[in-house]
Amino acid sequence: MDIALVIMVVPFVVPVVLMLALVLKATGHSPFFCQDRVGKGGRVFKLWKLRTMVPDADARLRAYLQADEAARQEWEAFQKLSRDPRITAFGQFLRKSSLDELPQLWNVLVGDMSLVGPRPMMVEQQDLYPGSAYYALRPGLTGTWQISDRNQSTFAQRADFDAEYERNLSFLSDLKILFATVGVVLRATGK
Repeated sequence: MDIALVIMVVPFVVPVVLMLALVLKATGHSPFFCQDRVGKGGRVFKLWKLRTMVPDADARLRAYLQADEAARQEWEAFQKLSRDPRITAFGQFLRKSSLDELPQLWNVLVGDMSLVGPRPMMVEQQDLYPGSAYYALRPGLTGTWQISDRNQSTFAQRADFDAEYERNLSFLSDLKILFATVGVVLRATGK
């Protein structure tokens, strides 16, 4: 199903990604961002996204967290920031609209990811993840966490969403999540 759906949307998605990549290229930086993520069984793969952050994002994050105790505590709990100094103005738009995720359709096509599954975890986050369901599943472009109150849940609570998804895994539940994702994208509640 994953491959068939990706092939069906390619004629619509590729022109959008190319247009967004040209806008990002005009900033003088690479329009694409590639990062190691953990896949099924703990295998590491390269995840693709449109660039939403400044090129020196890691250094900027370290400096910000050292200077702001409240931000450091927020980062430790959520592994994200409500006011992230690394994200560009255009990156904010891409994240809110979830357009930055479109290149991950390549990851789905090559089998690193599925359309529906747990949110892909960064390698350095593995020690913070308190569950095991993630490792039994292929990470997804969307999933129960992505359509939930994700902006209010801690990183550790992702394990609960993943366990729930694993317990209820079915073709019908995947379809429900895909349809719910359309609503999340249209409401622009991504972050």
